[in-house]
Amino acid sequence: MYMLKKKHRNVKVSLSIGGWTWSSNFAAAASSETTRRQFASTAVSFVKDWGFDGIDIDWEYPADEVQATNMVLLLKAVRQELDAYAAKHAKGHHFLLSIAAPAGPSNYNKLHLRELGELLDLVNLMAYDYAGDWSPFSGHNANLYPNPQNVNAAPFNTHAAVQDYLKGGIPQRKLIIGMPIYGRSFQKTAGIGKPYSGVGSGTWEAGMWDYKGLPKPGAIVLHDEIAQAFYSYDNATQELISFDTPSAVAAKVSYLGKLGLGGSMFWEASGDKKGSESLVATSLEALGSLDATENHLEYPDSRYANMRRGMS
Repeated sequence: MYMLKKKHRNVKVSLSIGGWTWSSNFAAAASSETTRRQFASTAVSFVKDWGFDGIDIDWEYPADEVQATNMVLLLKAVRQELDAYAAKHAKGHHFLLSIAAPAGPSNYNKLHLRELGELLDLVNLMAYDYAGDWSPFSGHNANLYPNPQNVNAAPFNTHAAVQDYLKGGIPQRKLIIGMPIYGRSFQKTAGIGKPYSGVGSGTWEAGMWDYKGLPKPGAIVLHDEIAQAFYSYDNATQELISFDTPSAVAAKVSYLGKLGLGGSMFWEASGDKKGSESLVATSLEALGSLDATENHLEYPDSRYANMRRGMS
């Protein structure tokens, strides 16, 4: 990772903490000044020891006003710790602070968006998982727009979330649209927005398939032009899989460009295809380049000698 940063000075690597599995620990970590300071200190220790460029907090999700307030306080503590480290060991450098942000209104309406907009460098909108095994109908995984003609297929949409975040106080340049490199499946269904029976197996989790294996043999790819979403359907097996294609990514990149948003992010790269069908490459080609600011390479107080020496 460090050698990649040395070779490509605009590549920055943040440490992401939390995620769906571990988010239940955040409420306690953020609950007092003492625990927030301890969390911040520990997080920044990872930055200096392993050569990261920032911290990403993936809290899924603050459950109420108290937790939303404590989330802001936790992020402030991390920001202060990052700045203190920079002042001592990386003068003039700004370490990144970001969050993974929900796209569902029941979750983001609890957040203090204006304060987050002032505090954070990036807000990575998790604009996916709009439908799955919890849904009453088969649906789109990551549609850009609603579809009034098929409401069951599009219970959520990225455009609505983007507008709410911007109205709530997140600056355009800080808002990043997340895109999935996987599909969500529905079994024994007559089509999109229809009842289904189970989600089947998956690449690494039931009902979830890496994009690099899609569409499956025998399935055809269909386009919901209103919702701007794609899915495959196998008439023989009645399996439907909703996933992003290069065309879907191109439409989203065009959308974020027109709004002046900060860019795109993907979950997650190992599921991508190569060449012209790569979703990441499609986004990069449309955007033109990665962020051009330089990463950080000097970590003089790392606990590891090779990191202190810059891997030389």
